[in-house]
Amino acid sequence: MTTYYIKSISELHSLFGFPAPKHPLISLVDASQIQVLEKDVGSKVIYDFYMISLKDRSCGVEYGRNSFDFDEGLMVFSSPGQVYMPTKPLKKGDIQGWMLYFHQDLIRNTHLGKIISDFTFFNYDIVEALHLSEDEEKTINSTVQNIESEYSQRIDNHSQRVIVSNLELLLTYCYRFYERQFNTRSIQCKGVISQFEKEIKKYFKTERHLDAGLPSVEHFADIANLSQHYFSDLIKKETGRKPKDHINQFVIEEAKNLLVGTEQSVSEIAYDLGFRYPHYFTRLFKSKTGHTPIEYRNLN
Repeated sequence: MTTYYIKSISELHSLFGFPAPKHPLISLVDASQIQVLEKDVGSKVIYDFYMISLKDRSCGVEYGRNSFDFDEGLMVFSSPGQVYMPTKPLKKGDIQGWMLYFHQDLIRNTHLGKIISDFTFFNYDIVEALHLSEDEEKTINSTVQNIESEYSQRIDNHSQRVIVSNLELLLTYCYRFYERQFNTRSIQCKGVISQFEKEIKKYFKTERHLDAGLPSVEHFADIANLSQHYFSDLIKKETGRKPKDHINQFVIEEAKNLLVGTEQSVSEIAYDLGFRYPHYFTRLFKSKTGHTPIEYRNLN
């Protein structure tokens, strides 16, 4: 099985059999022009840049841990280092849509470069794709066309700023549309939150923390069959608090009960709650209550 590690936009065009790119750090690719030969099925492709795609028909691609066939109006995002693997041959015209690739060097030392990590959907799993309405799709396509138009013209001293500004606008639209998606799926979101709260209690009730330590956000995301980033964004959107805050709040309430209801030492309580080191427990408790464990016990 072949692995392709693509480090530049030029290498990407060469892999696809396209002409040389018009800009060295960004390119809009017509999905209908992509083909996958039988011999390349199962090969791994790793891109060293960001990708934003909108595809309208089944494409047969394995992305990360998941396989997915695109329905109409779905957007998918990936950050550098993601692994793609074609799962079936493709002829030109089998799929419709586009992929926008941009290298990290394009946004380095720009405002977008400083906030790119805020767009957490670059780390969502493919099954957590963004579903667009018809109007939203028009907005996205219009912005992408502006980007393509700018980098296709003669590059001057203003080109990078204009391209990056439009790219940031595109990502901001996507952020807004993901929030709309969370809102329209509010019932499903509340189900995830309810299950999350039950799983926190279950984790401690079954004393898993005694062997595995404090639970991670990733643990509960896996139970919900969601990526850690999507799970975190969903919980925060619905409750105003990060998943880690929910976990810590549960631990603090349990600690309060043990401090007031038992004569265990602070170290014993810390170990019983799953902390590896008692001073971590003391630090967390004081940050959440304003008192050290000993001070809280004496006050109550």
